[in-house]
Amino acid sequence: MSSIIHGAGAATTTLSTFNSVDSKKLFVVPSRTNLSVRSQRYIVAGSDASKKNFGSGLRVRHSQKLIPNAVATKEADTSASTGHELLLFEALQEGLEEEMDRDPHVCVMGEDVGHYGGSYKVTKGLADKFGDLRVLDTPICENAFTGMGIGAAMTGLRPVIEGMNMGFLLLAFNQISNNCGMLHYTSGGQFTIPVVIRGPGGVGRQLGAEHSQRLESYFQSIPGIQMVACSTPYNAKGLMKAAIRSENPVILFEHVLLYNLKEKIPDEDYICNLEEAEMVRPGEHITILTYSRMRYHVMQAAKTLVNKGYDPEVIDIRSLKPFDLHTIGNSVKKTHRVLIVEECMRTGGIGASLTAAINENFHDYLDAPVMCLSSQDVPTPYAGTLEEWTVVQPAQIVTAVEQLCQ
Repeated sequence: MSSIIHGAGAATTTLSTFNSVDSKKLFVVPSRTNLSVRSQRYIVAGSDASKKNFGSGLRVRHSQKLIPNAVATKEADTSASTGHELLLFEALQEGLEEEMDRDPHVCVMGEDVGHYGGSYKVTKGLADKFGDLRVLDTPICENAFTGMGIGAAMTGLRPVIEGMNMGFLLLAFNQISNNCGMLHYTSGGQFTIPVVIRGPGGVGRQLGAEHSQRLESYFQSIPGIQMVACSTPYNAKGLMKAAIRSENPVILFEHVLLYNLKEKIPDEDYICNLEEAEMVRPGEHITILTYSRMRYHVMQAAKTLVNKGYDPEVIDIRSLKPFDLHTIGNSVKKTHRVLIVEECMRTGGIGASLTAAINENFHDYLDAPVMCLSSQDVPTPYAGTLEEWTVVQPAQIVTAVEQLCQ
């Protein structure tokens, strides 16, 4: 089966030994078979891209402006800017399609990703355009097609593996941990694993415990794997494209309730730094760190806090592994108070790891203990009212900020 998929690559390739990404740089990896692509140039967008030196590995079109913000602030006037409006799932689809056009080594595999277009339509239309070999429908067997994708990556392809629901990828935990994350090291650098594993997760609308998993806490301890979480159409497309171009295995977390968010994104080609957080709202009184769906709960709470006289700084960490401690640290040194808001479980979650990292690196700058608001350590109930109680709500965020700022 691996040889069949390899046919989609159109040519045998030489594996690169590059397997690290500088937290302040993102190198664009051109197609290894299309020499004309090497002359193309791309925009890299980050939370403060206009001030960063990305080095000689990045070339930016002189005729186009570097996009300085991953998401326009509320006060910004974007009415005159060029771009097009997309829903988040459409932004993911557009980014995936552009990368498949750009590099014939990129392929997709998973359950119903073909002519059905995926469970949330992220791969809609790709099978008709690229054919059944590059958009491969697989049996309902996560461990098999995840292992097949990792093997395809070892031979030079760049597979994008879709989990119909992130909870199902627990069936492929062995392949993701023992193979995907470790093969570059255990092979002595002979193999790179440029694979993207993506799919919907998080607490939805009465999807039940098994379909409401937050697997970022499960995967964060695996060496060799990067993890990012998208929260807007803009960063969804930028992170998708950057993950596909990375030589590292990347897990892209998408929230099931964010697929229908709409935003205007640029017409120009751009990518987001996989290891950079996004400054959503600058502030002075307290740093609120969050990601994915909780970004919107935090921003809802921020409106109430501003009316009460508080000035919170909101950061979407985006990179769940590794953390962008540069952006986070600068904020902590300014506000001296930290609140973490996550949908992950409290025990062993992203918030627990982030709390440890802040205490280890910035303890002397804190005027109060780091506080973390997380989901309850219980299976997610099916009943809507009970489900809501297990997840952090805006009122709880307001109360926590008031306590920390006393």
